[in-house]
Order: sequence, then structure tokens, then C-alpha cells
Amino acid sequence: MEYTSIGESCSVVSGGTPSRSKNEYWENGNIPWIKIGNIKSKYVNEYDELITEQGLNNSSAKLLKKGTILYTIFATLGEVGILDIEACTNQAIAGINITDPRITTDYLYYYLKSKKDYVNNIGRGVAQNNINLTTLKNFEIPLIDVDKQLNIVEILEKVERMICLKEKEIDDLDLLIKARFIEMFGDLKSNEKDWDLKTFEEMSVLITDGEHSTPKRTKEGIYLLSARNVLNHSLQLEDVDYINRDEYLRIAKRVVPKKGDILISCSGTIGRCSIPDSLQLQMVRSVALIRFKEVINPIFAEYMITSDYLQEQINSSKTMSSQANLFQGKIRKLKGFLPPTELQQQFADFVRQVDKSREEVKKSLKKTQQLYDSLMQEYFG
Repeated sequence: MEYTSIGESCSVVSGGTPSRSKNEYWENGNIPWIKIGNIKSKYVNEYDELITEQGLNNSSAKLLKKGTILYTIFATLGEVGILDIEACTNQAIAGINITDPRITTDYLYYYLKSKKDYVNNIGRGVAQNNINLTTLKNFEIPLIDVDKQLNIVEILEKVERMICLKEKEIDDLDLLIKARFIEMFGDLKSNEKDWDLKTFEEMSVLITDGEHSTPKRTKEGIYLLSARNVLNHSLQLEDVDYINRDEYLRIAKRVVPKKGDILISCSGTIGRCSIPDSLQLQMVRSVALIRFKEVINPIFAEYMITSDYLQEQINSSKTMSSQANLFQGKIRKLKGFLPPTELQQQFADFVRQVDKSREEVKKSLKKTQQLYDSLMQEYFG
């Protein structure tokens, strides 16, 4: 296999940020200025800010042409996109233009996508989680016939479309549940169906949080959840801490999650909630536990908490320091609704049926993602 490097086959530049203290560099600007958060898909054409000609000419920012490959080299490493407009970028993004006719833009795009784990591994050895342009220029690109490059791109794009369709199917099922919730319970903001309104303290038998002291973590064992592990209607267990049985029993003196309990994230991204599938877990203080009274169906409660009505209350109740926090006292004061238990049960039955379909789609999505990963490994190593 023949190889070339990015430095040998491309021109590579980094972006820059015009001085924020110079209003003339930003006010009434007409040049798109791209940040990492704007790289959301293969083609990049969205931006939040514009700079002026003065800002461009008096900074290290550079005007990049349409078709330039963008690659993030600072903080969030390895994000890649292709500019669909003329634009500048900040210094966290490198602009790559191919000068070697043996390499196609789409092929290089997928090659760079395949390097994400690699670049993050080498970036972790640097205090600010970054790589420099020299490191990027040294990336070795496998050189293959252009027709084979086009074939690889066609296959990868086809699998990506399959992934997108499955992700949309999951999103549509989520929207179906939300629509059913509104259909059955109405707009909670206006309480158009005149449900009884009570505080969470009145509706629950227990509101508490997890362990306050630093638990002794292990490499495996019983799940120890923090706020990052609590998503809406599911738990993220790929990046989770563990504790052993002795530590679990020590923490269990405070509280042991039971079937039907609600877990809610209380630090950072607050207000996400889920019902745990497994009871072999514990929480740290960034996760709160709510145990509602029997008149509240846990599945109904879960979707009530994620409704716009409750999320607005939660956002207005958060305490800001270095990050957002939602404390127990504020949770107790949140106000929810008490529809008839029969109606809550009907909604819960509907959610369970939709969840069965969603799990099948998720399994299919996982297999398709594994296929995509194996193809990337096969093509780029």
C-alpha cells in the first residue's frame, strides 16, 4: 500500500479570532465565522457570527473557499466537515485543501473521520487537549485508485443513509409518545383539562439524592450513576463508574432505588429523568431520586417531568455557580398534575408498546453502526 501525508498532498491552515474589543471587526459583518459547534454534519453552512473585512484583514483568520475540509484540532478533537460556503474559522479548526489529484475530497473526509479515536488518544497527552498543525500534516493517507475511492465513498454514504433513517424512526417514535401525551392530558401549561395541581412534595413519599462523600470506585461491579448517565427515558451506561458490594451496602443506608423510582439529573444538564431498569445501582449527589405515591404512575411521571411545562419550572429553579444545579428543596416545590390513575395507566401501556418497537429499531441501528465501524476499519485501518 502506498501512502502520502496530509502535509505532502494538502495545504493546511488554522483559523483565528478577530479581537473582541474591536467593534468594527464584528458589527455589521458579512463574512461567516465558523466555530466547532457549527460542524454538525458532513456539509457545513451554518454559522452564529459574522466578521467584517477589517476583522479578517487584522487577525489570523483566513477566508476559506467552498469545498475546504474543516478539522477540529483544539478542545473537541477530530470533528470533520466540508465547507459548503465561503467562510472563516476560529483557531480551533484547521482548513484543509487538497493539492494532489490522486485524492478526492470525500475520500479524505471519511479518512479523517476514521482518525477520531486516534487523534483523541494523542490529544489527551496534552494539557489543553489539542494537536498542532505539524501532527495533522503527518497523518498518513492510504493512496488507492480514484475509482476505488469513489466506490468506498458510495458504500459509506449508503450505510450512513441507513443510519439516518433508523435514527429518524426512533425520533418519530419519541414524537408519537409526546403527541399521545398531549392528546390524553392536554397542554399542561394551560391545564385545559382542569387536573388537580400539587407540589412534588405532596405527590411523593421520598425525594433525596445520592452519596455526598466520594465513593471508592472500582473497575467493575455495581453501577454508580452521576448526572451524565441520566438521559431522558434511558440510562447511559457506556461511560459509568462502578463500586463494589461493600461500598454499595454502605451507601444503601442512605437510600436504595426501588422499582418505579424516578432518577433526575441535578447538575450540569439538569432535568433529564429516567426509570432505572436495574436496581443494582447507586447514585452520587448529582442525581436525585423521586419516589411518587401510588396514585402517580412512574411512566406518566417520567413524561410529565420532560414536558415543556415541568422543564420550564426546572430551568427557573436551577442555581447557577460554575454549573447549573437543581437542589432537593427546589424539586419539592415543583408542581405537577394528578390525572385519573386509569388514564395514566392507559398512557403507560401505550408507551410500553412503542418502546418495544423502539428497542427493535435500536438493535437494528446498533448493527448498522457496527457495520459502518467495521467498514471504516477495513478501508482506513
